[in-house]
Amino acid sequence: MQWRDKKVLVTGAEGFIGSHLTEVLVQKGAVVTALVKNNFQDNVGFIAEFKPEIQKKLKIVFSDINDYNAVADAVKGQEIVFHLAAEISVPYSYVNPRTFVQTNVMGTFNMLMAAKEHGVQKMLHMSTSEVYGTPDSVPIKEENQLKGQSPYSASKIGAEKLAESFYSSYDLPVVVVRAFNTYGPRQSARAVIPTIITQALFRDKIFMGNDKPTRDFNFVDDTVAGLIKVIESDKLYGEVVNIGSGKEISTGDIAKKIIVLTKSSAKIVQDKKRLRPKNSEVMRLLADNTKVRKLTGWKPAVDLEEGLKRTIDYIRTHPQNFKIGQYQI
Repeated sequence: MQWRDKKVLVTGAEGFIGSHLTEVLVQKGAVVTALVKNNFQDNVGFIAEFKPEIQKKLKIVFSDINDYNAVADAVKGQEIVFHLAAEISVPYSYVNPRTFVQTNVMGTFNMLMAAKEHGVQKMLHMSTSEVYGTPDSVPIKEENQLKGQSPYSASKIGAEKLAESFYSSYDLPVVVVRAFNTYGPRQSARAVIPTIITQALFRDKIFMGNDKPTRDFNFVDDTVAGLIKVIESDKLYGEVVNIGSGKEISTGDIAKKIIVLTKSSAKIVQDKKRLRPKNSEVMRLLADNTKVRKLTGWKPAVDLEEGLKRTIDYIRTHPQNFKIGQYQI
């Protein structure tokens, strides 16, 4: 597939994964429109970190996926849509579940309707491994049972099912990607790896919740490469695809690795306010990535230690991006 001059819309382009994806697409020669959540400061998020020559080639639209008319205007004329915009914090979903249903379910409905109305050639909906909950078996295949163990995961399950219905009912060429735990530069301290790194670098204690759950951590460059490989394929319309490293490690062991890599003397301390409700904690996430490997040829290229080093370097040189010492949900 040729990306040069391809008209592409990325929602959530100002965010962690969205900014990396947007940057790569511009470098590939695509004509990219970045849909950025409307805000009174005209804040473009991580797009501000792009080189000037990348920013100049980018069209930025301030909008909100909860506004159908605005979404339809952004989608009109686009050939490919990457839908990444979402409310993403599991802890915050306990506090404000209505926002997650509104944005992740109804916002996705708006995107699907606009894509259908304007006849986009391909659409990718970004989902999450959280939809699996604590799995009955690992590694987790796409056919595994879905479990709404948090309002966040429930809202993403709802969004996935809407995408499935638009493929089945309207032949919308949409594919769902369930990304496992992506990490890397630009990720906020709401996620486990950045929150551990910031504390290891700048504090004498590392406050954590449960250190027993295991996760499948995938470096952001690999996740982005996977998204592009998936959308380039014509074999995946109506399908769900896992993108993960195929390896798991406990959050406690990640903390120990980060302490070694940062040469930190910080001590690990359990913080009860960081614990998920008992029945909401997802204890294991490990991707079976056979499907994406077989159908697209994608495979992860950055191992965990190298990815952690790159992430540590970013946080060390961008402390202004992090609220050091504050627990963010």
